[in-house]
Amino acid sequence: MGKFPDGFLWGAATAAHQVEGGNRNDWSEWEKQNAERLAREAERKFGHLPNWNDIKIQAQNPANYISSRACDHYNRYEADFDIAKSLGHTAHRFSLEWSRIEPEEGKWDEKEIEHYRKVIHALRARGIEPFVTLWHWTNPVWIRNMGGWENKKTEGFFLRYVEKIIEEFGNEIHFWLVINEPNIYAGMSYVQGDFPPCVRNMWRANRVMQNLVRTNNRAYVLLHEKLGNRIMVGSAHNLISHLPYNKDSLLDKLSSWFLNNVRNFRSFGWARGHQDFIGINYYHLEKIQFVLFGKRRWYFFRTHVNQDNVTDMNWEIYPEGIYNFLLNMKKYKLPIFITENGLADTTDDRREDYIKSHLQWVHKAISEGADVRGYLYWSLLDNFEWDKGFWPRFGLVEVDYKTMERRIRPSAYAYANICKENAVT
Repeated sequence: MGKFPDGFLWGAATAAHQVEGGNRNDWSEWEKQNAERLAREAERKFGHLPNWNDIKIQAQNPANYISSRACDHYNRYEADFDIAKSLGHTAHRFSLEWSRIEPEEGKWDEKEIEHYRKVIHALRARGIEPFVTLWHWTNPVWIRNMGGWENKKTEGFFLRYVEKIIEEFGNEIHFWLVINEPNIYAGMSYVQGDFPPCVRNMWRANRVMQNLVRTNNRAYVLLHEKLGNRIMVGSAHNLISHLPYNKDSLLDKLSSWFLNNVRNFRSFGWARGHQDFIGINYYHLEKIQFVLFGKRRWYFFRTHVNQDNVTDMNWEIYPEGIYNFLLNMKKYKLPIFITENGLADTTDDRREDYIKSHLQWVHKAISEGADVRGYLYWSLLDNFEWDKGFWPRFGLVEVDYKTMERRIRPSAYAYANICKENAVT
């Protein structure tokens, strides 16, 4: 029996655009413009997946790529939090949608501010600690129109938004996450070009990363200036395990080392001194092979996965990776929260083992001195998975997108036992 420390927080996470429904932001506008294209490209992009025959019809339907009402969590949050409470959750991570709160430059929507106040109160009433993310990838349309995070002026507008959130909710929130996964946002939007604004330019990607991390650091200072030291401020960093495809190849070793540092740890260095805790989002492993000519002109790497051990997203499951990262994080001497960890698994055949195996490695890291204080599974609900749409099923709770009926999956009950026992076998 692996007992976790007293006061360890257990729960799950969501993001506004993926669950709320009815948003108008840069992503919702992009969806409308690109749904037909994404449906046409689906077989080329996802045809290699082990579950392609199961998702084919949905993935080739343009409606799959329109978030629309998503999970309708905006209207059903109280019932969803009732489910979370019944499963023994003591913490919940969610994001505020900037585009709802400030739909036009300098114009605050008091109705939406009151909505999020009710969300926070609903969590508190159920004994669930809110972890509030201030920015989870989506931007107001007016921010997009001025160049988004490439434009340094966005920093000032975001800080004004943060100040408004402090004014409205400052006394009600203890855990703040400023930025979600700046490395993934910059990479997917400005290197691979798969996310809006669909740019492929390393220099522009680097500018976006710098602007995001600098904004994170200034928001950290602002939050503490206004609210003192009774709060904890961090950000969520996505970490991907990289190992050499050929363990005897020096080029493969150097390539995996390079990607590990550039993808995973660069933002840590830039944000050093501006985090009270470290948020870790961890999912999978990539084996890296050096190639002279990649798919795109600046790529010199090819990734490989063991097809016998993958999720529905073709991500290789590697629980030991989370242990390695947690031990690496010890040098920062900060508390750590697992702010996302989960898998797409439509059949729910692998989720229980995935959660337990990762938590066994988390427990081992704690026993070796890692200061881990909480675990938030991704995600509470099935949700809209960005450029992939609705077919990936990450939820502890299954969502019927036609009726919006919720069904608690068997793995959610297994996780509930861990939450309630504060231990994993």
